[in-house]
Amino acid sequence: MTTALPLAGIRILTLENFGAGPFGSLYLADLGAEVIKIENRDQGGDATRGMGPFFLGEHDSHFFQTFNLNKKSVTLNLKLAEGQQAFRRLAATADVVMNNLRGDQPERLGLDYASLGPTCPRIVCAHLSAYGRDNERRGWPGYDYLMQAEAGYLHLTGEPGTPPARMGLSIVDFMTGITTAVAVLASLIGVMKTGRGGDVDVSLFDVALHQLTYPGNWYLNEGHRTERLPRSSHPSAVPVQLFRTGDGWIFVMCMTDKFWQSLVDRLGRTDLAADPRFATAGDRRQNRDELTRVLDEEFQRGTTRQWLDRLQGVLPAAPVNDLAQALDNTYAHSVGMVRSLPHPSRADFRVLANPIKLDGERLPARPAPSLGEHTDELLRQVGYSDAEIAALRDRGAA
Repeated sequence: MTTALPLAGIRILTLENFGAGPFGSLYLADLGAEVIKIENRDQGGDATRGMGPFFLGEHDSHFFQTFNLNKKSVTLNLKLAEGQQAFRRLAATADVVMNNLRGDQPERLGLDYASLGPTCPRIVCAHLSAYGRDNERRGWPGYDYLMQAEAGYLHLTGEPGTPPARMGLSIVDFMTGITTAVAVLASLIGVMKTGRGGDVDVSLFDVALHQLTYPGNWYLNEGHRTERLPRSSHPSAVPVQLFRTGDGWIFVMCMTDKFWQSLVDRLGRTDLAADPRFATAGDRRQNRDELTRVLDEEFQRGTTRQWLDRLQGVLPAAPVNDLAQALDNTYAHSVGMVRSLPHPSRADFRVLANPIKLDGERLPARPAPSLGEHTDELLRQVGYSDAEIAALRDRGAA
């Protein structure tokens, strides 16, 4: 890019593993922050460095690259006094310290504002945990799938009458990461105004529950229990669902009367708009099953491609792709969402681009760091000599 990235000059130290924390700090790194992963060499660093089935040499994997582009890596053992001292020197130069540890760990490892604030009053300490740091579950480990289960997602996902089903992706991890990134950015603006940092807490459980949104409010205020509906249908707007075509499936979303009218026009079935069973949004919701039968008959007169050619750009409609079709989609490539990112172990490595554009350009990217790649460089910056760094390494602190 020709202009400086908006977070250039912001330094963030992270103690993170797996998906939620790294996904949040990935956005900050992509936007120009210097994100420094603090990793324990004895443990192999971030657990995803060793997560298969696809690897890129020692201590690196496709999984790790996914969540750690544009970051740096320093190896320190915070359970040793020498490692803690080195960490605190680095923290004195940082704007943010982030972690996604269990809720009882930040205080023990000195990652909270009570530990860092007295010497770094502007520091923002961001804690992403499974259940938070201030309740009876603070010491519990937790993962995305557990949150989907407890927050009701598995009850809402899939076809009626089938076993509970999770979403195909770790959506709670990713939303919690982004929520944490938003909280960090808001806190940094607060520091600009007041000069004081503080603790920021976000939990997987809270985010999962918050994402229940309007079905949650329907239950809390009206006792209405949203249930699974056939064809991945919307709970109130109709027709918003899957339909069978002559060779597969199509997803159509008539969220408004305007789109409903456009659909019947394109189907050549304007009579449906006047049919008393389907005349209003409430009528269509009341007669959802009958409308599905009628529209299935119409859509099966053509292929998915033929219907997309007639509908797309007129009303919201999409093919139902598998993963390969989604990633081989010529549109995804033409807009730059799939990019080449040569890796030292694989010149033809490709990744998905950050969805944010600045001044019409995709954000720049570089491969995720090797384990401890920046240890010497960054410890020198905070006053360590080469001999002292070697001594830290000999003692297992770096």
